[in-house]
Amino acid sequence: MLSISTCWNSSRHTDGKAMLEELLQFGFDAVELGHGIRISLWEGIQAVYDSGRVRFSSLHNFCPLPVEITKASPDCLLYTTYREAERQRAVRQTLKTIDFAVRIGAPYVVLHCGRVVMKPITQPLIELAKAGRHLAPEYARLKTQAVIRREKAAPKHIERLKDCLKQIAEYAGEKGIRLGLESRQAYEEIPSEREFPDLLETFPAPTVNYWHDFGHVQIRHNLGFVDHAEWLAKMAPRLLACHLHDVEWPGRDHRAPFTGGSVDYDRLIPLVPKGTLFVWEMNPKRTSEEIALSLARWKERFGS
Repeated sequence: MLSISTCWNSSRHTDGKAMLEELLQFGFDAVELGHGIRISLWEGIQAVYDSGRVRFSSLHNFCPLPVEITKASPDCLLYTTYREAERQRAVRQTLKTIDFAVRIGAPYVVLHCGRVVMKPITQPLIELAKAGRHLAPEYARLKTQAVIRREKAAPKHIERLKDCLKQIAEYAGEKGIRLGLESRQAYEEIPSEREFPDLLETFPAPTVNYWHDFGHVQIRHNLGFVDHAEWLAKMAPRLLACHLHDVEWPGRDHRAPFTGGSVDYDRLIPLVPKGTLFVWEMNPKRTSEEIALSLARWKERFGS
């Protein structure tokens, strides 16, 4: 199935019906409600769903957003924070996302899992790589220091995450919703490639699964944290679905695939199990023409 996320256009609309109609023009099989859906958009969304004109593939937590959040903010509440009240609110908001998924027949919910409290390292590494210094001793030193800090700090964050996911997974299982834990871009974020297997073993399929974001993993590949193809092949048995976007080397993502990025889709897509959901997750700056061209080129290579 091919789907497109509302992250491309939700910020431009005050009416959910008009937002969806703009997306339906492309001819995707379904729509993902992204992490920028304000509650004011929901009446129009529900109306289009009730009319039978749209199929929803997934919701990206938090959806709808907490009432005080007015723009896309999937990390506005963290499962990994030391603040217990925030963690519990994050859980409650996720349960609401699951309820809304049930209301509109969307089988999947995408989750960001949190972050380790540490000095951010990803953007400095991207800037060094842009300057052609990704093979310099300074680059290696920064990476090594970041790994040491993260390994020391991560366990307590992972335990908080597991406590939250236990509640969420139990509720999702009761509701028949499958959860996708999304691969992240920043090294500070959770889970890392080393942490993912244990996390998925703690929460077995079919309720909790892996959600592969091609752009995020490509950035980590470009920065030397992982081999994209090896990682995708390793995670394929637990793969639920994918976000599709391309990356201008080394770290500018959410570009339309096949329009000038660096992701080697011809090599990577054969590693994905047949029947997997692919969701176009486009930056709002991408044009309608770029998206239409991207979809056409995808169908030429891989079919529909």
